[in-house]
Amino acid sequence: MTDATGTAGAFKDIPTTTLADLLGREQVMDIGIRPLWPSGPRVAGPAFTVRCPPGDNLMLHAAIHRAEPGSVIVVESGDVDYALAGGNVCAVAKRRGVAAFVADGVIRDLVEVREIGFPVFARGVIPIPGTKNAVEPLNVTVRCGGVQVHAGDVVVADEEGVVVVPAARHEEILAAARKKLAKEAQETLDMWEKAHRAKIDAILSEKGFED
Repeated sequence: MTDATGTAGAFKDIPTTTLADLLGREQVMDIGIRPLWPSGPRVAGPAFTVRCPPGDNLMLHAAIHRAEPGSVIVVESGDVDYALAGGNVCAVAKRRGVAAFVADGVIRDLVEVREIGFPVFARGVIPIPGTKNAVEPLNVTVRCGGVQVHAGDVVVADEEGVVVVPAARHEEILAAARKKLAKEAQETLDMWEKAHRAKIDAILSEKGFED
């Protein structure tokens, strides 16, 4: 197996808040896609995309044997009645080097998943599994958490949320994020407060506010 991360791994050092500032709302998944266990690591990797019709999980189960190490498997489902995966699927995915699941759906066996430390960002947990009938192509464009995701886009996920960096903008966004973080690291709270108050006061004045 080859490692799919490449430059995508560099995004592990970039908070999703920084990326959201640079990319805007359209690249940030909705609030329903959350880490299913607390204090997990930030993950970053190229998207391996999967589409599962409601009630079916066949293609996610197929994907864990096909995604390269370092990949983030991103699932379009929109189904919260049947689990897409459970403990064994997550364990095999982790053993094969998959970085995380980001799923517009639910899983089960959360205790097992938490104990093995496999990051899952999804809508929740339900104990009943889906069926395995529907064949769909892998690595096609999907929609997850309201964001269009293409295979190879960089997916960055942490406790703040999930951000998708378009493949064509990897280098641009990584450079801009590093520059932004470096600038912020040099700024003290006093400096930030002074600039912040000046900005807010200017906006208030422009809008006619008076103390």
